[in-house]
Order: sequence, then C-alpha cells, then structure tokens
Amino acid sequence: MEEKIRRALYRFVLLIFILLSLFLLAKLFPYYKGMLVGVWKVLIPFLISGFIAFLLHPVVEKLHERHLPRWAAILVIFFLFFAGVGYGLYKGIPRLIHQLRDLNAQIPEFAEGYRNLILQIYQQTSDLPESFHDQLTEILYQLETWTNERVTMLIASFTGIMDVLVVAAVIPVLTFYFLKDIERIKEACKKLTPKRFHFEGKTLVHDISISLGGYIRGQFIVCLFVGCLSFIGFWLIGINYPLLLGVVVGATNIIPYFGPLIGAFPAVIIALTTSVKMVVYVLITIIVVQVIEGNLLSPYIVGKSIHIHPILIILALLVGEEAAGILGMILAVPILTCIKVIAEHIWRAKAAH
Repeated sequence: MEEKIRRALYRFVLLIFILLSLFLLAKLFPYYKGMLVGVWKVLIPFLISGFIAFLLHPVVEKLHERHLPRWAAILVIFFLFFAGVGYGLYKGIPRLIHQLRDLNAQIPEFAEGYRNLILQIYQQTSDLPESFHDQLTEILYQLETWTNERVTMLIASFTGIMDVLVVAAVIPVLTFYFLKDIERIKEACKKLTPKRFHFEGKTLVHDISISLGGYIRGQFIVCLFVGCLSFIGFWLIGINYPLLLGVVVGATNIIPYFGPLIGAFPAVIIALTTSVKMVVYVLITIIVVQVIEGNLLSPYIVGKSIHIHPILIILALLVGEEAAGILGMILAVPILTCIKVIAEHIWRAKAAH
C-alpha cells in the first residue's frame, strides 16, 4: 500500500514539474525565439532531404537487391525524377503562368460580379424584415473576414515554402548522401543508443516506416490522380482556368476531410462569376472526383495504413491549423501517425513487464 502511495506521489510531482517547465518555456519564448528560428532555417534542407530520402529508400533498396550499385540506383531514380518533373514543368508552367496572369487581370471583374450578386440577393429579399437583412449582412461580413484570413494564411504558407526553395540547390546533394550512406547513418544511430533499446528501437523505426511511408507515398499518388481528374472535369465543363484549378484541388487534397472543401472554394468562386449553372457543374465535378477518390483511389492506393479513427484525425487537423495554418494541417496526420506508433510500442512494453 505504501509503495502505491509513493508511486502516485512521484507521478504527481513529476506531472507538476513538467507543467511548470512548460509554463516557464512559454514565458521565456520571446527570448529564445530568434535562436530557434535560426536553427530551424539551418535544419530545413536537412529535414526536407531526409524526408525525400525516406520516400525513395524502398525504391533504392529494390534496385540494389537486383545487384545494381547503390550510387547507380540513386542516380537512376534522380534522373527519372528530375526528367519527369522537368518535362512537366516545361509543358505545364507556361500554361499555368498564363492562367495566373489572366486570373489576376480579371480580379476586378470578379469583384464586380460578387457585388452584383450581393445586390441581387438584397433586391430579391427586399420584402423580408429588416432584421433579416441585418443578419445577412453580418453573415456576409463574417464570410469575407474568414476568406481574407484564409487567403492571408495561405499566402504566408507559400511564402515560407519560397524561403525553403532558396536552399533547394543543396537538397539533391543531401538526399544523395542520405540514400548512399544510409547504413552508416543507421550504425551511427545504433552506437548512440543504449544496447537495451536496440531491438525496440529497430522495431519502432520499422513500424513507423511502414505506416508513415505507405500513407505519404499513397497520398502523393492520390493527389496526382485527383488533380488530373479535376483538370479533365473542369476542362470538359468549360470553366476558366481548368489547369490552375486542377492543381489547387490536387494540392489541397493532401489534407484529409478539409482539403476537398479548401480546393473547391476557388473553383466555386470563379464559377459564380459565370453563371449558377456553372456552379452546379463545378460542384458535380468535384463530388464525382471525390467519390472516385474515396471509393477507388484511396482504398487501393493508400489503404488503411494508419488505422486512426477519423475523430482523432479531425482533432489533429484542427490543432495543426491553429498552430501553423495550412502547413500545420498537412503535417498533422503524419505527426499523429508517429505518435500513435510510439504510444503503441510504449503500451506493449508496459504490458510485457
């Protein structure tokens, strides 16, 4: 009985100590924020390179098993990757830039169409009580405020990405050495880890690699398919800027649940400036693409590699959005996956003892 009380008291004191430490770190954050920003900027190319190496490692291993030297396998993958990306940029970027310029030139026209739409709504509801108009004005104001906040957040996210692109020249070099010297890196990590954790650590890394790697690779493939299908659908219904809108839908689809809504928003706004019929066509296109993605693409390409309840995923997405905007929502599920695998290992270790 005394042993249980002692353990409970120890845990309580430890919890208080952790909470006080977190409170102190939060209060002192302005003093070490600059240092953290500097360290983060230095680490960004290493983190991106490590992430790319993590995705490409299984392919390199498959080629290496076929008696192809590791350095040659990496160069083959690099050539195919950069050749494919280069060709895609060569064909797609001029059209994308043209559509972006066209869209920028027509923004005043879109604004005028939006004002006319609001005016029509007020005219058609002129017989309704004044309180209804007040509530409608408040709803429209909140909608405009929400849209401006999200657009600003999106631009800020892209600005951060552009900062990363400044150091993109070193990323292929780092990725090459990560892939080439993966065994040395594993051996170094093994030496830095106490021997009693070697087996558990190896199992943990393997499980994270299986769950996280399968999910991320699958999501990238699904996003590519969704972007292509959306582009084809938008092109068939005749909406303006089909390539640009297809890229947006495909890119935002990497965010579970909320991604399709974010991606559909620009298409619906542009369709509103054309006609109500075009809005209906856009919504039908997006619904059809999402049905194909939800029932055919994701189950077969991504599968159930993470095994996490949707409620936890939605909670993680909301926390990620609050913490880091769009980038936080993109990283929310991968981080949650790692936490889940680590928690399962801790639970199994406790159960074993």
